[in-house]
Amino acid sequence: MIFKPTTLLVLIGTISLINQEHVQAFSTIKTTSSFNSAVSKATTTTTTTSTSTPGTSTEVNMNKTSTTGSTTELNMNKKKSKKKSKPSKGFAGALRELQKNAFNYAGSVRPGSQSPQKIVIDESIMKPDYALDTLPKNKPQMLPWIVEVKNKQEIEKMRAAGRVAREVLDCAGRAVAVGVTTDEIDNIVHAESIKRGAYPSPLNYHGFPKSCCTSVNEVICHGIPDDRKLEKGDIVNLDITCYLNGFHGDCSEMFVVGGETDDESKRLLQATYDCWVKAMEFVQPGRDYKDIGAIIEDHVVERGFTTVKNFCGHGIGSVFHTNPNIFHYRNSEPNGEMAPGHTFTIEPMICQGTSQVLSWPDNWTATTRDGKRTAQFEHTLLITPDGVEALTGKIETSPIQFWEKESEVHKGLWLGTTPAARKRAALLTSSNSD
Repeated sequence: MIFKPTTLLVLIGTISLINQEHVQAFSTIKTTSSFNSAVSKATTTTTTTSTSTPGTSTEVNMNKTSTTGSTTELNMNKKKSKKKSKPSKGFAGALRELQKNAFNYAGSVRPGSQSPQKIVIDESIMKPDYALDTLPKNKPQMLPWIVEVKNKQEIEKMRAAGRVAREVLDCAGRAVAVGVTTDEIDNIVHAESIKRGAYPSPLNYHGFPKSCCTSVNEVICHGIPDDRKLEKGDIVNLDITCYLNGFHGDCSEMFVVGGETDDESKRLLQATYDCWVKAMEFVQPGRDYKDIGAIIEDHVVERGFTTVKNFCGHGIGSVFHTNPNIFHYRNSEPNGEMAPGHTFTIEPMICQGTSQVLSWPDNWTATTRDGKRTAQFEHTLLITPDGVEALTGKIETSPIQFWEKESEVHKGLWLGTTPAARKRAALLTSSNSD
């Protein structure tokens, strides 16, 4: 998203006046002023469409009462009423529709219709402090170089949250196919998160209306799932974060719809993956966070691509977005020194053309300004005394993608740089190849 130099933002790890290039990732979120009225009126219901995965949510039905499995229909009236005409959208709704229709979109992707926002009602699932009112209560450290060090118990909870996020991402990835809508993928993410006792972190974070981000083709990040059907040759990023027992695990991955895409898109995917792995290979105690960005930028620029400067990686733990800020371009920001116990994300967004951002009227979706394609990968990382581990690393059932097989930087699965992570990655790669 593009902001004027004097815009006041919550920038992941600090509240400050920032320039146009230093803004946050969903990693970096702009606060919206309105909150879905369904939340305030129905704090005990989960509203979904009929395409929702059964067993995880509640569907509002105005006429009849029934319970099937663990999916409950809430019935507000016992008597059947005559069909009524659709209610007026009101001035605000009409204005939003006008803005959407008049907006000069950059590429071929257009916003579709969104299903109603869900609410997690299972009382056994711990919810983040923003789940009902959209606003995070725990503020990050004001000084950007102050980074929280996790203790042993907190690290174990981070591992569990990371594992759940990976499992959910893999489930969502298996659903990517021609004709599938991103809303159907969101339903899977929501259901699989709940099934594992986790809350889907994006849901209602600063008012975000869905349980994951689905960013197709020219969409850089924060794509809102809707009824648009995926098409053969599309590339889509699925960004998944799960909140389990008080801690977040955050990861994203690219998927090719239909298994094949054009050569330039393949080249983009490979360059994005390789710069990401190269940056993660750099991580070890005693090094500066600011130096990550130059590794990424140098790698992609040599191959004719650009790196987005409007969004960044971030610290993560009990707070969704905190210190350190991880910029994916050359910088000299005083964002601290790496140390054991730090947990954070690296998530470069790389573009075929310009890295300038176009923000849609929904105040979330960010696309490239020229409509050319973009790609992104993300892990939650833990620094240890002997290197770094991917807490959201791939598991036994995860697929190996072509960019992992053909990487210039690290062939096969990448799980970290510690001896244990290297050994586990080699075993998984070998078993996956058999």
